[in-house]
Amino acid sequence: MKNINVVATGLQFPEGPSFTSDGTLWCVEQNGESLFWLKPDGSTGRVPTGSGSRPNGLYIDDLDRIWFCDSGLQAIRCLNRSADPEGRQEPEIIIDRVDDEPLNWPNDLITDADGNLIFSCPGPSDDDSHGYVCACTPVGEVRKITDRLVYPNGVAFLPNGHTLLIAETHRKRIWAGRWDPNSLQWINPTVWAETGPDGHGPDGLTLGPDNRIYAAIYGGSRLQVYKPTGELVETIPLPGQNPTNCTFDPTGRLGLVITEGEKGELLSIV
Repeated sequence: MKNINVVATGLQFPEGPSFTSDGTLWCVEQNGESLFWLKPDGSTGRVPTGSGSRPNGLYIDDLDRIWFCDSGLQAIRCLNRSADPEGRQEPEIIIDRVDDEPLNWPNDLITDADGNLIFSCPGPSDDDSHGYVCACTPVGEVRKITDRLVYPNGVAFLPNGHTLLIAETHRKRIWAGRWDPNSLQWINPTVWAETGPDGHGPDGLTLGPDNRIYAAIYGGSRLQVYKPTGELVETIPLPGQNPTNCTFDPTGRLGLVITEGEKGELLSIV
């Protein structure tokens, strides 16, 4: 096992690790109705997300705006810290419908180079009906890009920026298809990798600085690392059963950061 450091404990099901430009590590607490932060000096805090919320995947854009899925309120929400530096306001609801229907348990999200927001809506975790993935343009047009996957979850781009990966948790595989940001089409998706029988399946995905894809295998106590071709090249065992997502510290200080749901921890591998 690699040298794994615990950088935060006592979290209520953390997910969606990401960094703001000042080096602060953020994540959600799904069962804590809050966003958690850890500054480089070691100080910590929380931003409440409101009664009934269940924040999930989180993404921080180039303006340090914090976007997150909220499966409790069935919405994509945004916290703009520059507009509210004291954190006195709850994050704003940006998207809550597609095709004139409420979102179905939004889970994870990312943006493309054109500013389109791409997010998964798998439905409840105990439901094996097909979920869907949406894209929202910078002017607010929301469209489904696929509705054929069973519990679509983590999303990421390959290094070329034109191939969109979507984790299909309940079928233990990851799909790849060409992404057209103008027509909002996910073209010719094919199975890119099978993640194996152990665990529930792939959860969060991230592209590493080594141009490899890191997949958190929920229920499998591990990360799996893939070449852009989909070839498995490394398995990283973890101390907790339920890694939910991972990211890399852009400063290199914390290295690879993992959110772990079983023990409620933030892990770091440097």
